[in-house]
Amino acid sequence: MAKVEKDWFPEGFIWGSATASFQVEGAAWTDGRGESIWDRFCRTPGKVAGGHNGDMACDHYHRFKQDIKLMKDLGMQAYRFSTAWPRVIPAGRGPVNKAGLDFYDRLVDGLLEADIIPFTTLFHWDLPQALQDQGGWVNREIVDAFSVYAEAVVKRLGDRVKNWMTHNEIPCFIGQGYGEGSHAPGLKVSRKDLNQAYHNAFLTHGVAVRVVREFARKDAEVGLVNNPLIPVPLVETPAHEEAAQKAFIRIGANLAEPIFKGAYADWWLEEQGADAPEIRSGDMQLISSPTDFLGINVYSGVFVEPSEDPTGYRVLPFPKGYPHLALQWLKPVPQALYWCVRYYREAYGVRKSYISETGCACEDEKDASGRVIDLDRVQWLRNHVKEAHRAVREGLGLAGFFQWSLMDNFEWAEGYFKRFGIVYVDYETLERTPKESAYLYREIIRSGIV
Repeated sequence: MAKVEKDWFPEGFIWGSATASFQVEGAAWTDGRGESIWDRFCRTPGKVAGGHNGDMACDHYHRFKQDIKLMKDLGMQAYRFSTAWPRVIPAGRGPVNKAGLDFYDRLVDGLLEADIIPFTTLFHWDLPQALQDQGGWVNREIVDAFSVYAEAVVKRLGDRVKNWMTHNEIPCFIGQGYGEGSHAPGLKVSRKDLNQAYHNAFLTHGVAVRVVREFARKDAEVGLVNNPLIPVPLVETPAHEEAAQKAFIRIGANLAEPIFKGAYADWWLEEQGADAPEIRSGDMQLISSPTDFLGINVYSGVFVEPSEDPTGYRVLPFPKGYPHLALQWLKPVPQALYWCVRYYREAYGVRKSYISETGCACEDEKDASGRVIDLDRVQWLRNHVKEAHRAVREGLGLAGFFQWSLMDNFEWAEGYFKRFGIVYVDYETLERTPKESAYLYREIIRSGIV
């Protein structure tokens, strides 16, 4: 390891970690919290590995003060967390649960007392089951329900929280939840209903932007968190770079175009035909409400070369021997971090972005001395921070880096078998133990050692 210049990352660059409510909070049936689609999904046989659920998770709900101290000890400057809709409005509509909001009050105040900047995500997948029973994201009435929920959260926390994220990874909670059926609510709807679910989610993003503008502090900033498929040029020549950007635009058009351009791409609408979503007057203006930044979640990428095909690019398959981490899809392509920041700036004019998540699941174990020597994650972190530095050095507007995750937690359909944390959690005792990657991250933040 080598120490770099003090100005390696500029003053004001934000280093943090991230979690999500259902994955860490636990207290699933405490203080009036309602049932979420993930509570129901976990209790559907065969849907979640090991039959695991989020009832306890990491018990962050009761141990948040301990976790804030842990973040402080590790030098974290910011914490990205999500509020749970069923904790705030248990039935999705109706009375606001004061006890649920009180928890987030305590969390935000604790963070601020520790000089840790709160970044609040309004939706990270835990939809109230009562709303799903009425059609969930396919039912356009969810837009009004989300507006009430967002207003309740922003009015309560908006005097102290400056940084807001509307949704986390729409392609996951819609595509995997309603298209593939691999995530809650576990459905495989028609293409038309799937497109409508996406459209309704986009509308709630726009609603949330407007709620933050109206009810949060005057200097508040708000943006979306996306997880694009990131093409990387096989060789950094102009031809390969052009092919990779064409791939980026084409593959991600159904999300990026409405958000940043206020319209679905003509070719995409033509492809959908009668399955295109219902678009009402004012929808696209709402969806494309101006934002202050974009959060980008980076876990992998694909390599691309030029092609004489009409698209102008070819995505190359990974060979059998290409390395992966504890999940088969988790193939390290650290260059993807740099390229996605650059693509969004060049193609859509994004002036400010955060790496809102990056991290990897590893086969972590404690050794005889109690250490967790996660050298695979150490290398992942080191290589991705270097790519972040490249983006900063080239003036691409990257403003912060959030490691996923602060601690091991409920990894959705994988249950507790896959560990993404830089802090090891013993799920029997709930003891937290920083891994070697946590100590590396502390040194990166403190002194620029990578």
